[in-house]
Amino acid sequence: MKNKKQGNNSIISNLLWRFSERTAAQGVGFIVSVVLARLLTPEDYGLIGLITVFISIAAVFVSSGFGNALIQKENATQTDFSSVFYFSIFMGTAMYIVLFFAAPWIADFYNESLLIPVIRVLAVSLIIAGVNSVQQAYVSKTMQFKRFFYSTIIGTVISAVIGIYMAYKGFGVWALVTQNLFNQVIDTLILWFTVKWRPAFEFSFSEMKKMFDYGWKLLFSSLLDTVYNNLYSLVIGKFYSAKDLGHYNRGRNIPNMVITNINGSIQSVMFPAFANCQGDKVRLKTMVRRSIMTSTYIIMPAMIGLAAVAKPLTVLLLTDKWLPSVPFMQFSCFILAFWPIHTTNLQAINAVGRSDIFLKLEIIKKIIGFSIMVVSIPFGLYTMMIGNCFSAIISSFLNASPNRKLLNYGYREQIKDILPAMLLSLFMGGVVLLWTFMDMNNIMILVCQVITGAVIYVLGSRLLKLESYTYIIGMIRSFKK
Repeated sequence: MKNKKQGNNSIISNLLWRFSERTAAQGVGFIVSVVLARLLTPEDYGLIGLITVFISIAAVFVSSGFGNALIQKENATQTDFSSVFYFSIFMGTAMYIVLFFAAPWIADFYNESLLIPVIRVLAVSLIIAGVNSVQQAYVSKTMQFKRFFYSTIIGTVISAVIGIYMAYKGFGVWALVTQNLFNQVIDTLILWFTVKWRPAFEFSFSEMKKMFDYGWKLLFSSLLDTVYNNLYSLVIGKFYSAKDLGHYNRGRNIPNMVITNINGSIQSVMFPAFANCQGDKVRLKTMVRRSIMTSTYIIMPAMIGLAAVAKPLTVLLLTDKWLPSVPFMQFSCFILAFWPIHTTNLQAINAVGRSDIFLKLEIIKKIIGFSIMVVSIPFGLYTMMIGNCFSAIISSFLNASPNRKLLNYGYREQIKDILPAMLLSLFMGGVVLLWTFMDMNNIMILVCQVITGAVIYVLGSRLLKLESYTYIIGMIRSFKK
């Protein structure tokens, strides 16, 4: 019992460190993005969006699924980590060379010559990622999430100062490129000096092969997911304009920031925790259920509330020039509101070593999503977003289906668990949205919306005695003791 309690306290402690890291980093990042959005144009962001498609796809090969393989492996050795370290650097270098020589073709595809030098500079991040991916796997495996806090905060703050200075001096898109690179470099250097692990001069092909048997499915799954998620950027950049892509990416920025901050923090801690109890299916189901309920209780009102305040928030923070990004923000909020169901179910599947199921799910989901996207392209951007919403709903069903057998925790039970928070969030969002019809300035509308939403959700949770609310309050009180 004592060991179990200590294990729970360790999970909570690491979760709070991870959440604090993401909150601080995203808080600084949010302020920086607001300042940069005022200094730069949608076209500048659109150019970065065009490049991100290819950088993101190349980055999948750098991580290659071996990071998760190291975390999932019960007795990962120094040789395992060192082998993955050297392989990741090799892949990062190889991907950089590919993009270096592919830059002119990418620039021709978009008819934008400036992309050539920008790609060749920004792609350096792939080599850095080769080092950082193994560092992150080691920190996650050993549950030292406090290390992430310091490296991320320092890297974010320093790179933010550099990016804002360059934007103010008129460097345009190069301000975003430099900020991104400095963020990664500083983050990696701090982890290098604060984490005790160092690679040994050894490489094991046999151990790499064993991990590849698990990791290649995650690699292919991640590749499918990355290509699919960036297809929208690719299509918008090709068939519409860099300005449209800038509005699309800006609209997704705040919802994605919230998801990364809250749900990302929870899942990054829960995956190694899930993996540690993969032999105890009853306990694993309890942890998965708690993760879904708690994440949804926080994420659902955040997304619905954000969709309701999208217009006054955008005008107040980014000015009227970014108003076209509002619908994209609202579509993103709808899609990401169900993200805890997606990520927690997939983490559970990976934790029990069933990366084969993970891969099958990704193939099925991407076929469905791609088909919906292709059909919707001729009807315009908004139709594409509506299609993406339908794809997200279908994917949530598919992601939950395997755990009906693996953990005896199917979609029907999961919906039953999150339904109270979902209904309360919808009611709260409807009331909050009414403020936009009032004849007041944007600051007053936003303040009234936030206060109204918070009061309704907290009081509603107490009156209805929602399980997740009681759990979170109890967890906070116990941690203070």
